[in-house]
Amino acid sequence: MMDKIQILWADDEIELLKPHVLFLQEKGYLVQTANSGDGALDLIRKNNFDIVFLDENMPGLSGLETLTRIKGIKNDLPVVMITKSEEEQIMEDAIGSKISDYLIKPVNPNQILLSLKKILDNKRLVSEKTTSGYQQEFRSIGMTLSDRLSQEEWKEVYKKLVYWELELQKSSDQSMFEILQMQKHEANAQFGKFIEGNYVNWLNGKDKNAPTLSHTLIKNKVIPLLDGEGPVFLVLIDNLRYDQWKVLQPVFHNYFKTDKEELFYSILPTATQYARNALFAGLLPSEIEKMFPNSWLNDEEEGGKNMHEEQFLAANLKRLGKDVKYSYNKITNHAAGKKLSENFNNLMGNKLNVIVYNFVDMLSHARTEMEVIRELADDEAAYRSITLSWFEHSPLHEIIKSIAEKKGRLIITTDHGTIKVTEPSKVVGDKNVNTNLRYKQGKSLDYVKRDVFEVRKPEDAFLPKQHVSTAFIFAKEDKFFAYPNNYNYYVSYYRNTFQHGGISMEEMIIPFIALSPK
Repeated sequence: MMDKIQILWADDEIELLKPHVLFLQEKGYLVQTANSGDGALDLIRKNNFDIVFLDENMPGLSGLETLTRIKGIKNDLPVVMITKSEEEQIMEDAIGSKISDYLIKPVNPNQILLSLKKILDNKRLVSEKTTSGYQQEFRSIGMTLSDRLSQEEWKEVYKKLVYWELELQKSSDQSMFEILQMQKHEANAQFGKFIEGNYVNWLNGKDKNAPTLSHTLIKNKVIPLLDGEGPVFLVLIDNLRYDQWKVLQPVFHNYFKTDKEELFYSILPTATQYARNALFAGLLPSEIEKMFPNSWLNDEEEGGKNMHEEQFLAANLKRLGKDVKYSYNKITNHAAGKKLSENFNNLMGNKLNVIVYNFVDMLSHARTEMEVIRELADDEAAYRSITLSWFEHSPLHEIIKSIAEKKGRLIITTDHGTIKVTEPSKVVGDKNVNTNLRYKQGKSLDYVKRDVFEVRKPEDAFLPKQHVSTAFIFAKEDKFFAYPNNYNYYVSYYRNTFQHGGISMEEMIIPFIALSPK
């Protein structure tokens, strides 16, 4: 042990416990003893003990009285109560006074050791086990990345990386966490090549193993659920990554059980204007533009780009032969969320209720623009934490509880994720080039080819073609586009912000969760 753990053992028959004390000393613990409550309190005032073993039945100051006074001196000092009695009242008093554990006499050395490990070594042991587990998985994931993976196998790789990221976040071993980040970066480099080689084939029906994508999600995943009993609530939380879902999941499990936890692929660009419109329309962007010429706006055109989702959804349901009563609500601020929560009962007569909730998207933009949010969500773990904190205190949490109480079925999904960008990639274009940092479209684009997936013919990827020479480029890995003009300012402002629009596992591989009430 690097720093020896200091134990105080207080018992009026401490001499009889000498073998136990020697046993602990042989195991590397430092042990001091006291034969009364008063003696124990004196030692606690003078020393920094890590734990106290306290006899409940001592003459003079009793164990329970001593316990109360210990907590008055050092409230966070763990105390293990040792008692001859199993009387319920005594144990209730002790537990109410925040004991960490209790043992019934006669105690044996292994019981003591187990109690110590349970209380003091728990965090370290969990950390060591987690680190050891990832060390074993590291090699396996690394070998997998060298294979030609299918779209299903990429989902499994991403799930594993998210699992270990969340586990290692709890560990004190920073070096292993850094190794995981390197492996995730390598995975994203390979994933970019995978998307380059397969994406256009998926859209053009040339791959029979193509995944469910944004525009096929409602047809493949939502429509089958409408055949069941009761209303279905489709809650789309804009920008919700899979790791953020895993952090929110325990809260949902207070009210729901998970029927399906699946991942699907966002279309490109992984931006709200494209991915969310495609999701509701059941069409790819160029198809939406043709079918709804007055409702689709291109990047360079003025006006809201997601103003017609309800219209797109209605047409999609009609094409799919689903003549059901539905509602559509988009929540972009706290007041609107509160109003929907208060009027929740109005939704119960519909077969399908769609709720688009924009908070996580607003958080990622606020993190870029507001210094205080940057500080609160300094890294991935903090970003997840602030997402959870928001949800727990949001009107959406109240809406979720109402759905469970009314025995509604629930779908949680999203339109795309985000990635924390770190590396700038220079791009040059004319004044009409769009402002997104992860994809660009326009004429005469000049860029670093190795950093992007380029689509020279937008029609190949079912993207609107604004001009004869329009091309699209999508940033890979954790790159972000920066203009040579005012380059250093631009880079310092946007580095380490969360962006979307490009190609990464975090942006493209996103959750679809079907839940039913408990």
